[in-house]
Amino acid sequence: MARESEFLSLSDAALRAVIGPQSRHLALIEDAFKVLVETPGGGVSINGSTRDRAQTRRVIEALSNRAEAGAEITEADVRTALGAAVTQPRAEPAGRATGRSVPEGAALPVGRRGAIAPKTASQARYLEMLGRCELTFGVGPAGTGKTFLAAAYGASLLKRGQVDRLVITRPAVEAGEKLGFLPGDLNEKVDPYLAPIWESLNDILGVDDVRRRREKGEIEAAPIAFMRGRTLSHAFIIVDEAQNTSRMQMKMVLTRLGEGARMVVTGDPSQVDLLNPRDSGLAHALRILKDVEGVGVQQFKSEDVVRHAMVERIVRAYDSDAARSRPFPDLEDDA
Repeated sequence: MARESEFLSLSDAALRAVIGPQSRHLALIEDAFKVLVETPGGGVSINGSTRDRAQTRRVIEALSNRAEAGAEITEADVRTALGAAVTQPRAEPAGRATGRSVPEGAALPVGRRGAIAPKTASQARYLEMLGRCELTFGVGPAGTGKTFLAAAYGASLLKRGQVDRLVITRPAVEAGEKLGFLPGDLNEKVDPYLAPIWESLNDILGVDDVRRRREKGEIEAAPIAFMRGRTLSHAFIIVDEAQNTSRMQMKMVLTRLGEGARMVVTGDPSQVDLLNPRDSGLAHALRILKDVEGVGVQQFKSEDVVRHAMVERIVRAYDSDAARSRPFPDLEDDA
């Protein structure tokens, strides 16, 4: 194929994001598409075949769109954009898969690392479901943004006054340590279990704002056992690590929904820590509720991993091994 060059004009901020630290982002793009990308000033020059230039242009435009929106561009963003550029249809506008705007009414707050926006098409669909459905399931492997985006969306509703509080719960199923034997009050007992969500909220709202809202009762965290008998009205509820709920626990927490409330349930059916994985309430709920009006289900896959390239490779290796062995075929069928 004939190799030609084309120039793509970029702002200074977009150019810095596309180049990356020590030109690392450019190196990833060049390796992926066998192109030469140079920076003569005011943009980038792309040298390669017609097809490789088109894919490279889609990646650079997607990263540029995110950078212009104020988002910090990481290697994970670059790898996600590379994957989307390969899989998206040619007719789709450049940047659609990685630079998609947040659905109307779902404006997310600006975190400490810049604007928060979906990085993959699956994440964009997930946010759309959060805005449209009273009950949303986000299901898939670690590193796909299920919990982080749920926390960001809930924080946006809280900041805009569309809900009165953000309620976070998860089953306390860990390596043999029971809540009752941990020191401290309820918050001190629960916080270690909810560390990933607190990290997300601290990044989104800031440590001081999270602390103030917890003190005022606008952000509440509790194990699922403490949800029994309550009605949660005008709240956004996040049920995290839901694969470790029993069927009875799942039914109980789902029926806590009150007037003006929404709920998102996140989990990974491949990481069940229950003694009997077949008892997972998440797999059961997905099977019986997927066609119920007002329920949305977003299934994330290994290609949606945005945490680190190694995480995607690890997930793919485990998926391949599970496909060969399938020790619990009924459980996987439910999911």
